[in-house]
Amino acid sequence: MNKINNQFASIEQITDRYLNQRTTEKTESSGLSFQEIFKQKQDVADSFELKFSKHAAMRLEDRKISLSEEQNVRLENGVLKAKEKGIQESLVIVDSLAFIVNVPNKTVVTALDQNESDNKIFTNIDGAVIM
Repeated sequence: MNKINNQFASIEQITDRYLNQRTTEKTESSGLSFQEIFKQKQDVADSFELKFSKHAAMRLEDRKISLSEEQNVRLENGVLKAKEKGIQESLVIVDSLAFIVNVPNKTVVTALDQNESDNKIFTNIDGAVIM
C-alpha cells in the first residue's frame, strides 16, 4: 500500500486519488457500467416463478385440484397485480379455486376449492385479486 505523504491539502484530494482509482479499475475490468449491472440484477429478480409451499402442494393433492396451464398463468398474473398494488398476503381467486399467496416470496401458502369452503371466510390477508 502506498504511504500517504503530506502532499495533499484535503481529504477530498486523497479520496479522489485513491478511492476513485479503484472504482474505475473495477468498472473497467468488468466492462459494464453500474446501470447495466443493476439492470441485469433487476431482470433476474423480476423473473417470475410462482412456488407452492409444501402445505399448498398437499392441499392441492388432497383436494384433487389440478391447475390447467391457462389457470396457472392467470394465477401468476393475479400475483403480479397484487405485487403492483403492494399487497403482502393476497387471496387470489381463479375460477372456483382460491389461493392464499405470500406475494413478496411469490409462494402459494394454501389452496382450496371455493365450493368446499363452508364459511367462505379468509383471514390474514391484506388484499384480494379475482381473475
